[in-house]
Formats: sequence, structure tokens, C-alpha cells
Amino acid sequence: MSEKLAESALDQLFRTARTYNAFLPKEVGDEQLHALYELAKFGPTSANSSPMRLVFVKSAAAKEKLKPFLSDGNRAKTMAAPVTAIVATDHAFYENLPKLFPHADARSWFVGNQPLIDTTAFRNATLQGAYVIVAARALGLDCGPMSGFDNAGVDQAFFAGTTVKSNFLINIGYGDSSRDLFPRSPRLAFDEACLIA
Repeated sequence: MSEKLAESALDQLFRTARTYNAFLPKEVGDEQLHALYELAKFGPTSANSSPMRLVFVKSAAAKEKLKPFLSDGNRAKTMAAPVTAIVATDHAFYENLPKLFPHADARSWFVGNQPLIDTTAFRNATLQGAYVIVAARALGLDCGPMSGFDNAGVDQAFFAGTTVKSNFLINIGYGDSSRDLFPRSPRLAFDEACLIA
């Protein structure tokens, strides 16, 4: 049985964690990105389908490739972020199921069933994107997840000729709380969002 995390850990992951729009000029190393994925990959997905694919946009050349597809409101902050993760979805994820879910012929559940492929891929890759945020926070990094970009353009620039499609972006680095950090927005109370049946 697992033990409850310390209050300080719960704060870091959830209660005091924020969505950052500005980051300190401090590098995020490749080893940190490897460590981030090594945590995030263990989050559960349907039949261990693991459809998320990540591109960590870090180099100047990759940033320039991404830049024209960002909305006006997201361009400057994304160009200034140490890393931007393109959280994407592989719609041929089921080809890996013989390896990832060997106890059943799970691949056959999906072949030829495009609605099931698309629903499973999108749902589970989005879920995995949330694991990326939690893993980054657990490693002492801050995040700025966002939409506000041209998916088709990003797909053409980064995933042309593949079965991978972009979902959302996450700026990653060390948040600068002195710039562009809005007051925390309200959340729904338990009784507004939940029902114990």
C-alpha cells in the first residue's frame, strides 16, 4: 500500500503549482527531459496503448520551425521558453500493442475500426499529456500548457508523412513568478463538480 505524499509534495504538484507564461533564462537539460518522460510513461492508458508522442522543441532551428504556427498571444512566450513540448497522438498506436499489451491480441480490437482508434488515441494521449505536466512538476520544473496554434501547420512541419497529429503544447522551464503570472482563477467546489452515487 502506498503512503500519502508529504503536504509539500502535494503543494508542488497541485495546490501551489501554476500555469506559467514566463520562464527564467535557465536551461532545461536533455537529461531532465529523459527523466520527465521516464516518469510520465508509467501513467495508465487503455490496454497500455501509450499513444502519446512528444517533440521537445529546444533548439533555435526547431523554435523557428514552430514559430509561424503559434497564435499571436502565444508566440513571444513560447519563443522565450527553454523548451516547448508538442504533445501529439499516434493514430497507429495499436501497431505497438503486441509489445505493450502481450497478454491479449489487442491489436485486432482496433484494426479497421477508425472511430475506436481515434477515440482511444485522443483520449489516452491527452491523459498522458497531463502526466507530463505532473512529472515535470515533480522534477522541479514549471509548465505552461496551451492550445492556440495551427495544428495542421505543426503537423506538416513536424509529423509529415506519419500517423502522428499534434494535440497541445506545453512550455517547460523554471517559472518566473515576477512576470505575467495571473492570480489563481477559482475552481469549482466539490458539490459543484462531484456526486457520490
